[in-house]
Amino acid sequence: MHNINRTPLFASGLALLLFSSCVTLGKYEALETKEAQLRRQYNATVYELNDLKEENAELQRQNQSLGAEIVDLTDAKNQQTAALADLRLEMANLKMGYDTVIENYNQRITGQNQDLNRANNLLAARTKELSDKEEAFRQREVELNASQQQMALRQAELEKKEAAARAELDAKNKELETLRTSINNALVGFADKGMNVETRDGKVYVSMDSKLMFPSASWTVSKEGVEAIKTLAKVLETNTDLNIMVEGHTDNAAYKGSTAVKDNWDLSVMRATAIVKLLLQYGPAIDPTRVEACGHGEYAPKVSNDTPENRAQNRRTEIILTPKLTDILNLIEH
Repeated sequence: MHNINRTPLFASGLALLLFSSCVTLGKYEALETKEAQLRRQYNATVYELNDLKEENAELQRQNQSLGAEIVDLTDAKNQQTAALADLRLEMANLKMGYDTVIENYNQRITGQNQDLNRANNLLAARTKELSDKEEAFRQREVELNASQQQMALRQAELEKKEAAARAELDAKNKELETLRTSINNALVGFADKGMNVETRDGKVYVSMDSKLMFPSASWTVSKEGVEAIKTLAKVLETNTDLNIMVEGHTDNAAYKGSTAVKDNWDLSVMRATAIVKLLLQYGPAIDPTRVEACGHGEYAPKVSNDTPENRAQNRRTEIILTPKLTDILNLIEH
């Protein structure tokens, strides 16, 4: 079985079809805008996944920092407890001295009582201060533990979302690879005639050389090209969860036709549009709302136009199949 390379070709055919049906510039620009929105939507999914990873890493760093702060607070609490024990011992010693003074120096009891009262007041103040600090430390410890638990829950939630999004992406990639294999098998008879299939950047690209699809300077699809589109349309009818973009491309040789088509821009759009019409004709189950056509003219070459062989590579139509990412976006947003 021939293995068909995967390269973007669908878009050129759509653009040709738009111009052949007297498509307005506004419609053409709207199609381009829709294509850009789909690309941004896909890129936004990847960016959101990267943001989730960064937020998860930040939460882990904060968790480590909170752990270190708890250790520091515990050390400070132990130090204050030791200081309180020392003060209590000091108070006990003062009281012992007071009792001794009572017994041996009754005549000096008034002065000693005043000194002891001052010491007791000082000790009481210090004891209350230490008790307040100890309570504050306990409260702070409770708050830090609660914060740590919340962060752990948030981290688990983010990891769950990331895993779900990654699983959904993996499933989409498997679906794309299955689709690529199906298309590859269906179009195996065209592999040596300028048709290639490949997956790239989360999309399936079906690339068709102009020599297979169109006569020179024409946007009328050849008989062999029609057969290839018929086969492809039947595969796409069974894959309803795909957006279909058909792109037309030319080389940099000036267009020399004498019709309403004036240049390579026009030619690429007309060829893309012609392919779109055939897809919808031979695949009536394909929803037209998920199909777009655009033309790039000579401005998106695969290789430089410096040799006849390279120019032949650049004259192509690419059909780009993109999975809908609504489920993945919902996972990230909720």
